[in-house]
Amino acid sequence: MPAYHSSYNSADGVRVINGIPLLPLLTKTRGPAPYADPSMTSDVIDEALELFRPNSFFKNFEIKGSGDRLLIYIILFISQSLNKLRATTTQAEATKVLYTLAVTNVVIPADASFPLSSMYPSVGDRMESDLLRQYLQQVRQETVQRLVAAVYADGAGPSKWWLCFQKRHFMGKVM
Repeated sequence: MPAYHSSYNSADGVRVINGIPLLPLLTKTRGPAPYADPSMTSDVIDEALELFRPNSFFKNFEIKGSGDRLLIYIILFISQSLNKLRATTTQAEATKVLYTLAVTNVVIPADASFPLSSMYPSVGDRMESDLLRQYLQQVRQETVQRLVAAVYADGAGPSKWWLCFQKRHFMGKVM
C-alpha cells in the first residue's frame, strides 16, 4: 500500500524555496505566509495532522512534488512534538512546552542537522534562507495550536490515540 501524498503537490503560482512551497495558511499568527482565501476550509497543516498517523507506518516515501516536502517537514515536527508530551501533561503545560519548541531552533531542510536534507534542493541565498525559516516557524506555531487542540479534544487529558504514536517515526527519522 503506498503512502499518502499531499494534495498541494500541484499548487500553481506559489513561491518555492528549498523545495518547500510557501502555501497560504488559515492562521492568525503573524508571519510571511500568504493570506488564505476566505473560502478555504483546510490547509496544509490540517492535511498533515490528518495524514500523520497513517504515514507514520511507512518507512519509504516517494516525493511527488513540493507539497510532499512540506508535508514531510510538518510530519517530522508533529512527531517531535508528541515526544515532548506525557500522559500526565496538562493542556496548558503542553501548549507552553510545544510553543517553546516551535519558536526555538527552527531547522530548515538546507541545514546539515535536518535528517532528510539530501531530499531537498539547496537554498539560493541568505535572504531566501531567512524567509523560509520565518515561514517554517509560522507553520510550526500554527501546527502546535492545532495539535494541542486535537490531542486534548476530550478535555480530560491527552488522547492515548495520539500518544501511542510517540514511538513511531516517519521513515524512521527524528527531527
